Amino acid sequence: MKLIIGVTGASGSRYALRLLEALKDKGIGRVLIMSKNGKAIAKHELGEEGVRRMRELSSEEYPNDLACPYISGSSKFDGMVVVPCSMKTLSEISIGYSSSAISRIADVALKEGRPLVLVPRETPLSSIHLENMLRASRAGAIILPAMPAFYMGPKGIDDLVDFVVGRILDVLGIENDLYRRWVGWAT
Repeated sequence: MKLIIGVTGASGSRYALRLLEALKDKGIGRVLIMSKNGKAIAKHELGEEGVRRMRELSSEEYPNDLACPYISGSSKFDGMVVVPCSMKTLSEISIGYSSSAISRIADVALKEGRPLVLVPRETPLSSIHLENMLRASRAGAIILPAMPAFYMGPKGIDDLVDFVVGRILDVLGIENDLYRRWVGWAT
């Protein structure tokens, strides 16, 4: 299995880093593509060491330009996760505007019927954001906002990150035990 991981210019680089770690632990191929703003925000949030770690965890890395080999429907990959997904990238994906490798590969995933998971991290949401999410969802994307749950009794930020990353893996059909699942009300 090989997944494309797109990192765009929204807060939430920690989700991408943890996803790369979890996929590596599962032996799943990881193609990393970071937008210019995605790199800048990752550097701000994770430091140089965190960005270096993201690169080390990827099995392949390409610049966010149209020379990337995965921009064609004939390329072999099993799905894509855009985490975090900026509203700019979400907008491009929702209207089929392929100005970068990330938005073009997302377009390929949709047209080829491959899983596409978009993880927006924005609040509040305007009606434009919501309409773009609806349009992307109707086209086949899975919209998975970075909204951690609290029923599992998180002890810190890592537990909240693991919940979101675990849900990403869940929707891709990848077994994981990153978070405690809901089992009903405690008695």
